Parts: sequence; structure tokens; C-alpha cells
Amino acid sequence: MSLIKWKPAETQLRFRGEFDKLFDRLFNSFYKDTGFNETSDLFPINPRADIEESDKEYLVSVELPGIDKKDIKLQLEDNRLVIKGEKKQEKEKKEANYISCERSYGSFQRIFDLPSGVKTNEVDAEFKDGILSIKLPKTEESKRKEIPIKIK
Repeated sequence: MSLIKWKPAETQLRFRGEFDKLFDRLFNSFYKDTGFNETSDLFPINPRADIEESDKEYLVSVELPGIDKKDIKLQLEDNRLVIKGEKKQEKEKKEANYISCERSYGSFQRIFDLPSGVKTNEVDAEFKDGILSIKLPKTEESKRKEIPIKIK
């Protein structure tokens, strides 16, 4: 019988990755219900995003730690919000011997299909402390309206 060395860090990372994929599949159905469909190509970095809705706007917040503002490109194409960027690696240390290297570097892209009723000409974005906040104002027609119904 041969012994296999257990590597807890690798096992935990693999388990977490599978768990994240499961929840991504689960919550993609939520995005379809709200009008926000999300697609992401296979990039080394997959920034996480939160989507909030208020009466006046949608707010998309994306975590981009360690990325410079100049390395982020934000655009609207065909009723889709496209966020592209690159996390550049620090200067390579030739004499350093890495024991563990877990940080990711490289290009990323996140695409969100926008719900109908967004004023695309009034989209506003701010990047502060590694968080990209994008405000997508709603048109008057798409704002929630309460209509009271009388019960007889």
C-alpha cells in the first residue's frame, strides 16, 4: 500500500472552486430573472460583482483589488455592459524563491446583459479603493410604480 501525502491547501482550494461553480450556476438563474445575464470568458482573474436595484437605478459593484484605474476599460455595446482590464504583475524578483504563489495576474473580462429600461447615455462609474461602482439610471417607464387596487 502506498501513502499519498495530503495537501490541505490544495484540497481546500479545489473544493472551494467547485463550490463557487455550483453557486454561480445556481445564481445565474437569478440574474436571468432580474434582467442581468452575466457571462465571463475563461480568464485568469474573475472579479466578483454585486448587483443592487433601487427605485431609481441599478448599481453594479465589482471588486478589482490591485488593479490601476488606467488598466480598466468600461463600455456599453449592444445593451451589454463590458468590463475589461488587466492586473499586471509586479517586477519579477530574480533572487526570490517563492514558497507559495496564489495571486493571479493577467487579463479579465466581465459582460452583463442589461435589463430593458436603462438610460445608457447617463451611466456613471467611479473607481475607489479597489471597487468599481457603476450606476445605471432607470428610465421613467421602468421605475417601480405602486398602483393601489380596491378590494370589493
